[in-house]
Amino acid sequence: MKDKIILHSDVNNFFASVECSTNGNLKDKPVAVTGNPQKRTGIILAKNELAKSFGVKTGEAIWQAKQKCPQLVTVGPHYELYEKISKRLHELYLEYTDFIEPLALDECWLDVTPSLKYLNKSGKEIADEIREKVKEKFGFTVSIGVSFSKIFAKLGSDLKKPDATTEILRENFKAMTYNLPLNSIIGIGSKLNTKFEKMNINTIGEFVELKESFIDSIMGKTGRELQQKLKGEFDDKIPCYYDIEPPKSIGNGTTTIIDIKNRDEIEKVVTFLCEKVALRMANGNFQGSCITVTLKTNEFEKFRHSQTIYPIKSSEEISKQAMILIDSFWDYKLYVRAIRIRMSSLEKINKTEQLSFFNKETNNLNKTIQLVKNKYGADKIFVASDTVSFINRKNKDEEHPQN
Repeated sequence: MKDKIILHSDVNNFFASVECSTNGNLKDKPVAVTGNPQKRTGIILAKNELAKSFGVKTGEAIWQAKQKCPQLVTVGPHYELYEKISKRLHELYLEYTDFIEPLALDECWLDVTPSLKYLNKSGKEIADEIREKVKEKFGFTVSIGVSFSKIFAKLGSDLKKPDATTEILRENFKAMTYNLPLNSIIGIGSKLNTKFEKMNINTIGEFVELKESFIDSIMGKTGRELQQKLKGEFDDKIPCYYDIEPPKSIGNGTTTIIDIKNRDEIEKVVTFLCEKVALRMANGNFQGSCITVTLKTNEFEKFRHSQTIYPIKSSEEISKQAMILIDSFWDYKLYVRAIRIRMSSLEKINKTEQLSFFNKETNNLNKTIQLVKNKYGADKIFVASDTVSFINRKNKDEEHPQN
């Protein structure tokens, strides 16, 4: 059976690259996307190549980065913009194949095997063409790995950055990869890597040579499959982009500027978070029937509760159910420093659904608000309150489309 041709496209320094390509004032400057020091999240989230050349690292404190690079320009994250650019990238990839699997906002696998004949190009030629189109249309760069499997395509995109195409072929994949550190591959996180290092297993090749029963004792089925992939024996399947199953959940969370305690303060933060969750659900045409609320105290103790409800989608409904759930377990005696709202049990909304006769005005209002947010940004219209006293709307602590 002939090998597949799989690409992995990875935007170089995604958050920072988007900021620089959409803001002319940042051109030719060292730039970092950061949290806000007043919000206890004063760390580097992403940096551009120029900032990287000064030694600026993701995860370090802003003050540390500015010691290395005093001229560093810091900007807050704009997650809605990143999602918009991500969708436009997907549209570009769809010009080459329908078989696309997003790994993150800035990463995608593409199976171009069915496209080789009608495009009359090799996998490397397609990758090079995509790189040039991304530079032309978006103003930033991608690195692309080309291989016969997902794991080696991903590894290829990591090997040479920025703006490069790296091929890892069947005939040379062992020579190219088996001497690389084990944590070079997706699937080996820091904890697992530390565990293997203690057993003097440091490279991909050393992992491949392990007995299957030994790997099974440490990682179970996941480890056995990983070993098969690294041996080149696993058949990777990339789904049709239009058939990808919905995410298991959609959530948003934040750390508050100050510790909050009373119900009104908590409700204001919840209202803000529910707006973000509802926006993401609307963009995917989802409704959900399970809500989860997580509260973290100022002593870092977590309280997480879930409740199955009727299918809901609007920010008002989500906020109402979130507060009902919080009231059921919280006595408002402890200080809260972080809140997270998550909707799960998601399903696509039937576009022909029957709208409520008695709630026509609210339905129209919600649709209008959603249109404004989609076109001009989620921070341009929101529920009136002084929530901004707890949250900076443009500098969220964390936003994850799925968990």
